[in-house]
Amino acid sequence: MKLFDLLRPKAVDDALKERVVEALRQIYDPEIPVNIYDLGLIYDLDIDAQGQVDIRMTLTAPGCPVAQTFPGQVARAVEAVEGVSRCRVELTWDPPWTPARASEAARLQLGIFP
Repeated sequence: MKLFDLLRPKAVDDALKERVVEALRQIYDPEIPVNIYDLGLIYDLDIDAQGQVDIRMTLTAPGCPVAQTFPGQVARAVEAVEGVSRCRVELTWDPPWTPARASEAARLQLGIFP
């Protein structure tokens, strides 16, 4: 962690993260009517002091037809958020996505009960 990161007010970081998460909640999986954040497709979300966002995410299946274009769509949506200077999205298949990664609200919406 850089000294600037230590001096940056936590409220600023939290506010930016909330705006990024809200942007992610506006993006829906093309095959499941739930946003990608609540669906549990976002594995890691890191934001540095310069507003650079790194996202590690997956898709519901490796054969997803949007695997080539979806990361770019996610990056563009996040880069549109005030305070974000750039966004890099890494697509991963490890660990594989399962419905258990979805939020409780998303599982209820999909009719998946524990």
